[in-house]
Amino acid sequence: MIVTILSKMKNYFYISGILALCVLMSFMYVDFFSSMTKVDYIEGSKTLKFTTKMNTNHISDAIKINPNTAAFEAEVKKYVNNNFDVYVNGSPKTVTFTGSQVSGETVWVYFETGGVSDINTLKIKNTILLNAFPKQINLVNIAYKGKQRTMNFQRGKEVNEVSF
Repeated sequence: MIVTILSKMKNYFYISGILALCVLMSFMYVDFFSSMTKVDYIEGSKTLKFTTKMNTNHISDAIKINPNTAAFEAEVKKYVNNNFDVYVNGSPKTVTFTGSQVSGETVWVYFETGGVSDINTLKIKNTILLNAFPKQINLVNIAYKGKQRTMNFQRGKEVNEVSF
């Protein structure tokens, strides 16, 4: 009887150990592909200001240039201009790159669009890193006259629109 109980306990601990190992392995390094953009409306200047946060290695891989080189900012500017479009009330807006900053594992990109008096609808096409990383998710948080909206972008859903 004691041998049977010990045998069952041994099997229980063996199975528990395998399950614990599986759980621990599920927490192993998994690269998370995302960008986050914050959009603020500046009423005094009638401007939408965009601040995008990206992983340095991911954007570097996508544009195929070392982030420590002088040409990196110019390539980031070109990349953002080709992968981020803004439409206010159905009209396309010109996006003006205002700068970028590499801070360790993060690249901050700053751009804006002017001449925005009132927003009824804001449509954005955001394909940042979507071609380079199939599981990329891009979030855009918008603050407009006390209202908050959030957009999500991924492969197959590159365009999103919100109303105010």
